[in-house]
Amino acid sequence: MNRRTALTALFAGASAPLLAACSSGITSLDGDGSGGDTGSSSGGLTIGTANFTENQILGYLYAGVLKAAGIKTTVKPNLGSREIIVPALKGGDIDLLPEYQGSLLLYLDKNAKDTEAGAMQNALAAVLPASLEVLPYAIAEDRDSFAVTRETAEKYGLKTLADLTKANGKLVFGAAAEMQKRVVGVVGLKDVYGVEFKEFKALDSSGPLVKGALKKGDVDVANVFTTDVDVAANKWVVLEDPKSLVPAQHIVPLIAARKADGKVRKALARLGNVLTTSELTELNRLVDQDKKDPDRVADAWLKKNGLVSA
Repeated sequence: MNRRTALTALFAGASAPLLAACSSGITSLDGDGSGGDTGSSSGGLTIGTANFTENQILGYLYAGVLKAAGIKTTVKPNLGSREIIVPALKGGDIDLLPEYQGSLLLYLDKNAKDTEAGAMQNALAAVLPASLEVLPYAIAEDRDSFAVTRETAEKYGLKTLADLTKANGKLVFGAAAEMQKRVVGVVGLKDVYGVEFKEFKALDSSGPLVKGALKKGDVDVANVFTTDVDVAANKWVVLEDPKSLVPAQHIVPLIAARKADGKVRKALARLGNVLTTSELTELNRLVDQDKKDPDRVADAWLKKNGLVSA
């Protein structure tokens, strides 16, 4: 499904309900997650996901634990980038989406300086509109990273992002289109490290386009996720980030506050306490390399870990 088709399906007949509630500012997974219960999930939840494998898997994991808690769910996968799905959540066309702390914070506040998970959770609660809420963040984390082939690393002496300045004006950067305007992207690489690229190629987020381009040499630097198993498989060099351009990126549920009742909070907190970074990486491998369906991969993992009935 392409982005246009996905959006047409998403917004067709949308009721755009009014939203009213406030964010609780939960900062950890401690406790049962039932504080600040002002919403109701009785009418069910619609979960939206971004247009890359991991986010789709997370959407189905969310759906599985919520269904096990007796909540009706619908998953609308592959809707597009954050610039598309967060406004859809604000508008009431979806109710819940899997997010990443640091990237979400910088999307909401481009001048945000926090990089530690707890501090970012508080910062998110402060900048989100009253209609939205972040629930406790998960153990699992997936950061953006910038990778080069071993040959490119050796040619230019690249170990860190700062080293990219040695090749200013010579390298082609490949990433999703929105990375051209993001702090964790072209903007931050220039402002924080002084990096300037020969060209930017709009491809995808740690997907087949950007990874294929890196393999072929069509791009020299690629934006890939730290849970992407192809990084190790291809022996790519992930450049170190000594100035902490990329903040912590724990998985965090972003939800319409009107839907954030006790059952939802407990179900998602339980998932977050169990899902680790290594297990999320393995789920990505099953879909990307073994070509399994993300909904089935999510369901099998939930059953294996006792989060839904076998």
